[in-house]
Amino acid sequence: MPRRVFDFDPPDRFIADAVGEPGRRTFFLQASRGSLVVSVALEKVQVAVLAERLATLLAELRRSGEEVPEAAAASEDRSPLQEPVREEFRVGTLTMAWDASRRRVILEARAVTDETAEEVVESVAEDDDDDPDRPDLVRVRISPAEALAFVERASRVLAAGRPPCPLCGAPLNPEGHLCPRRNGYVH
Repeated sequence: MPRRVFDFDPPDRFIADAVGEPGRRTFFLQASRGSLVVSVALEKVQVAVLAERLATLLAELRRSGEEVPEAAAASEDRSPLQEPVREEFRVGTLTMAWDASRRRVILEARAVTDETAEEVVESVAEDDDDDPDRPDLVRVRISPAEALAFVERASRVLAAGRPPCPLCGAPLNPEGHLCPRRNGYVH
C-alpha cells in the first residue's frame, strides 16, 4: 500500500481527545480542514509527552521574544471528536519543530511500523513525503496560540481519567485496586 501523507497547513481544528470510559479510553489526535477529517490513535502517555514538550517549546519561544499568549483564547474548543472517528493508523513516533520563517509549530505523527522501535527519528526537514516505503504521516502546522490551546485541552483530557490513589498514585478503578502501599490490600 502506498504511503499516505495528510498535510494540514493550517488545520481548521487540531485536538487531542479520548473515547470511552476512564480506564478503558482510546486516545486520538484529530486534524481537520474543510471536509477532510483525520484521526490517529495513540497512547495516553504519548498525549502527555506531546503536551509537555509543546508547553516547553512555547516557554522557550516566549523567552526568545516570540509572541506566545500566556493563556488560550476564551473561545476555546470544547467540542468532542468529530464523528465518525475512524482510526487511520496508530502513532509510533511524534516529532515537533519550530518554523521560524512562518512562525509555526510543526507536529508530525508517523504510523507505527516494525522498524519504529529501531528507527532513529530524523528531523522534520529530512522526511521525504514521496518515499513509498516510509510510514503514513499526519503533519500539522499551527500557530503558538493554537499550540497553547492544544496543550490546555490535552491537559484537561488527561486529567479526566481515573483519580490517583492517595497512597501510591496508581489509577483507582471504581472497584478499587491492589495498593502496594497497603501490602496488596484493596484500597
